[in-house]
Amino acid sequence: MAVLVAPLAGGATRAQAAPKRAPHNTGAAPSKSAGYRQFTGTVVALDASSITVERGGKAAKQMVFVRNTSLRSTGDVEKDARVTVYWRDEAGKPVAHRIVVKEAGTSGGSR
Repeated sequence: MAVLVAPLAGGATRAQAAPKRAPHNTGAAPSKSAGYRQFTGTVVALDASSITVERGGKAAKQMVFVRNTSLRSTGDVEKDARVTVYWRDEAGKPVAHRIVVKEAGTSGGSR
């Protein structure tokens, strides 16, 4: 009977130790990209204060982003350009913080 009790006691000790592990997010300062969402599609309209991007396919969707005052972009953001917008919800509005323009020859689906 002592043989059966020892493994049970050992198992209980390991089970009790598991919750004591530190979680992956230890509450340290968030990384630079924390809180950003991504939306990829084609620019259908833009002006000085906003940019409208449309995603096609089965789950077609169009989003209008407010341009952040410190908006950064790679490449020329123009109509019909394929882009990925990194944005945050601020006061209930999607605000673009960074735009990455995809090259015209890049399909993104090569295998």
